[in-house]
Amino acid sequence: MIAIVDGGSTKCDWVIIGYDGKEFLRTESLGFHPRFVTSEIIEEELLKNEALQSLAPQLEHLYFYGAGCSSENVKHVLRTPFEKLYPNANIVIEHDMMGAAYSAYFGKPAIVCILGTGSNACYFDGQTLKEETPSLGWILGDEGSGSYLGKKLVHAYFSNKMPKYLSIAFKDRYGLTINELLENVYQKTRANSYIAGFNRFIVEHKREPFIQHLVYEAMKSFFENQVMVFPEAREAEINFIGSIAHYYEDILKTAASEYNLTIENIVKKPIDNLVKYHLIYKLPMLNK
Repeated sequence: MIAIVDGGSTKCDWVIIGYDGKEFLRTESLGFHPRFVTSEIIEEELLKNEALQSLAPQLEHLYFYGAGCSSENVKHVLRTPFEKLYPNANIVIEHDMMGAAYSAYFGKPAIVCILGTGSNACYFDGQTLKEETPSLGWILGDEGSGSYLGKKLVHAYFSNKMPKYLSIAFKDRYGLTINELLENVYQKTRANSYIAGFNRFIVEHKREPFIQHLVYEAMKSFFENQVMVFPEAREAEINFIGSIAHYYEDILKTAASEYNLTIENIVKKPIDNLVKYHLIYKLPMLNK
């Protein structure tokens, strides 16, 4: 059996298939960003999933594409529990950008963009992945992402820059105090996912002028910092994956038009396309 995993900061989507492409299991787990969780937390989370653990002895290959897995010095956070729980599996851990490239590749070279809890972009021609700028994470980068938008929203609320009627709605919804906010951001784990969670409020009010402007400016910042840096930006198709790209599709496309860019595809849930890619390009090699 083969496990294919799309690992985001907030959650991971798992699909277990056989060599014939038959699907045995589809499940979710906590997000396993190696800079925000420990090996112990990962092991504990996986052991909770009885359905996944029942198939563990039969796993021969595990392909994990995860946020934060861009360097070898952090991959061990994932590799340690994976090797312990799936001792018979050949484990491949790649950056989520590679998974995104596979998920949003439709036969043509493309700039592939992630807009989820975090954000990133690359150029993928079907064989080679190229990045122009490094990911700076949710504090220094991640323009346009769920965490970026959440920061902008919370900042507007506490700095009294939010329209009164929205401020009242936000207070009624969350009852958030500055102490609670700072504790969750600076003292608890998975702060990026916590902040990104405020997108529920943004989505619910995305027709409001203030919210539309907030999202529009965030998307412009994404294009300026992560897309326009590619020489191929105006000639290659531009594809997106991730929930943020899906929920703000209309605003995202409006922002793209300001730079004379055209978005071809938006994939909300990349795991399905990721599985298809492996069926087409990876399984034939494993079956040899």
